[in-house]
Amino acid sequence: MATRRKPARPPRADAARNRELILAAAEVEFATRGASAAVADITRRAGVAKGTFFRHFATKDDLITAVVEPHMVALVTVAEERLIADDPGAALLEFLTVAAARRQQQDISFLFRVDVAPPAVVELVDRFYGALSGLVERARTSGAVRADVTTADVMLLMCAPIHVVEYLPDAEPELWRRYLAIIFDGLRPQGAHPLPRPAPSLPERPRTRR
Repeated sequence: MATRRKPARPPRADAARNRELILAAAEVEFATRGASAAVADITRRAGVAKGTFFRHFATKDDLITAVVEPHMVALVTVAEERLIADDPGAALLEFLTVAAARRQQQDISFLFRVDVAPPAVVELVDRFYGALSGLVERARTSGAVRADVTTADVMLLMCAPIHVVEYLPDAEPELWRRYLAIIFDGLRPQGAHPLPRPAPSLPERPRTRR
């Protein structure tokens, strides 16, 4: 008769707390220093020993994946779902709204400034680029946004509403929505003037280590 496996024990409260401390510290360090942030700095900010870090994350790549994956999955899911929306302009605005709201929770922009990333993250970035390009192309083809707007333009504008209100020490929590509305009005073709400079190229996508 086959033996029944015992159910896995849930992590102890202190272990779960240490993991959350490490993740929170890593978010700050990555946002400040990029993916090159040292494990020593992360553990110092978290107030845990290096041994504790490596009990939770075998490598820094594992930590990067744990920090980035939930937010990237959420963004990719929203973008891909809106690729089949009936109104391409509304779909793009909805995506930008979700992206700005998530940027308020966590800054993962460092991810687009790295050459190498864990495989799971690279796959998500590829899906993100593809879905965002599709949203922009559909909005442009439908006439919802001006014909000279590119995916790179929209990507650079994604976090702009949050960056704007960061200059105000006591900004009310939803003020970023005002600036997102201004940005989206600027994307529309009505009253548009020729843009003074060509659009930049999209950032190079990170690759996996060989």
